[in-house]
Amino acid sequence: MDHSARLSADLDDVAGKVRPQVRDALAPSSGKPSRKARHRAGPQSRRPAWLQVVAALLWLPQAAAISYAIGGIAENGSLQDAFLPVAVVVVVGCLKVLLDAFAARLAFLDARAILSRKRADALQSLAARSPLDRSAPASGLAASVVAEQADMIVPYLSRFQPARLKSTVVPLVIVAAVLPFSWMAALVLFISGPLIPIFMALIGWRAQAASEKQLVRTGSLNAFLLDRLRGLATIRALGAVDRTAIRLAEEADSLRRRTMAVLRIAFLSSAVLELFAALGVALMAVYVGFHLLGHLDIGAWGGQLSLAEGLFILLLAPAFFEPLRELAAVWHDRAAGEAALKALDELAVKGSVLLGGGDAAATLAATRCPAPSVRVEAVSFTHAGRTEPTLQAISLAVAAGERVALLGPSGCGKSTLIALIAGLAAADSGRISIGGTELTAKTADRLRRGIAFVGQKPHIFAGSVAANIGLGRPGVDGVCRDKAMRTVSFEEIARHHGPSPLGENGVGLSGGEVLRLALARAAAGEDAGLVLADEPTAHLDRQTAAGIVDGLMALSQGRTLIVATHDPLLAARMDRIVDLSSLQKEAV
Repeated sequence: MDHSARLSADLDDVAGKVRPQVRDALAPSSGKPSRKARHRAGPQSRRPAWLQVVAALLWLPQAAAISYAIGGIAENGSLQDAFLPVAVVVVVGCLKVLLDAFAARLAFLDARAILSRKRADALQSLAARSPLDRSAPASGLAASVVAEQADMIVPYLSRFQPARLKSTVVPLVIVAAVLPFSWMAALVLFISGPLIPIFMALIGWRAQAASEKQLVRTGSLNAFLLDRLRGLATIRALGAVDRTAIRLAEEADSLRRRTMAVLRIAFLSSAVLELFAALGVALMAVYVGFHLLGHLDIGAWGGQLSLAEGLFILLLAPAFFEPLRELAAVWHDRAAGEAALKALDELAVKGSVLLGGGDAAATLAATRCPAPSVRVEAVSFTHAGRTEPTLQAISLAVAAGERVALLGPSGCGKSTLIALIAGLAAADSGRISIGGTELTAKTADRLRRGIAFVGQKPHIFAGSVAANIGLGRPGVDGVCRDKAMRTVSFEEIARHHGPSPLGENGVGLSGGEVLRLALARAAAGEDAGLVLADEPTAHLDRQTAAGIVDGLMALSQGRTLIVATHDPLLAARMDRIVDLSSLQKEAV
């Protein structure tokens, strides 16, 4: 159907990245974004983060071995006592490297799995949105969030989350390891350590706000560029090329300024960390040095630190600040990742949705009803954001195999009624039945299998004529395509274009040829017993419109046809004409 084609075209660049994840995701996402980013990220195994914590804590036995070896050499002057500690350092060091690499790999795989799920949820929600939903995000913004900004989730989950756990656990363990030797050294670490996350948190709030603004600006720029590329012919015709170029330059400059603001905050957070980490290590070195020289006798539980104990404390001081340094290095990942999670969750929030959309098995198992009847009973519908209903208590009965034209002035709800019969949105009240089966969320997929829909603006993909007719549907082979083209007299046009690909949005085809291709696309769906057409002859000259009418009549042979139109010539070819505005008045 044409609304699905338009959505697929808008996200064409995204499909290559996310098709493997979306292929197995059948149910649309639902619900509002959670308040906390870690909840939005979904369930994530904490095993990789704890493995990285264990890998970081393996420095404690290494530091102890190094301190013991140097202390032994200073006391005895023999290298023999250093062999075992050196072996311990080497073995534990290899174990530490392997464990850290394994944990980092697990964290990356977990993050990719979460990203895949979030992308699938967002795309399913976008695909499930009704074409009548005016709150749907701009296609450029959606493509930017799903294809580009979503990638920022991976470093947030795989680097920031483990770094945050390490910065919480490792410093406390190191303080506990230092405390039995010197309460003064433990106090220095305990006081200097919290200053870093406090200042980083203050900077981080500003960084997150700046990052969210940058992501919004990036999405706006992508949406602006995509819209202008689509309307490039109109822009040139109206002489607005220069103004558009100026506007694009202004948008790009605004994005540059916001990006630099994020980078400045990232550098500031790193500078703050380096300052406090250097001061903490220097203060520890001064204390231990003066204590070993005998000029500062306090802080060692009433005794004197040995050389090995002093070295052990000095070796642990940089390790105390290392997780905090690592946290600062990935702090900007937090701001970007949380902003990306928020953007994805906003895409995944359900708006006005298509009926059905999740029961692929029922869709494939559907059987054709040759020419179903259609009953519309007291159906009302109001577009989002409007107070006045577009349709109010409309009732209509179409017999099996009947051809009905819906006439009426613009805005009376002809296109809306066609969309509701196709299940592209749910009616506010009333019921619709097709072939005696009520159109509901459970039956919509099966019933839509038997509907051929020709919209006002059929989307033509960049590709061959055959691909645009088949759309990759199962069962639509070369024989079926040839038969469909003969039905609507599209063979000559297809031969003229040959195997050369068409441009996006039908570049290379006239308006009438685009509509004939859309009719061939509908005719290729042989399971369709109900044909719905929305203004098929609008904006066409009389001769081209007559050809489209002939093709539509050929398509509707043996089928039920409902067409919304302003064209009196098309209406005259129908079995019955329904004045929708009069029908509305009667209902009221």
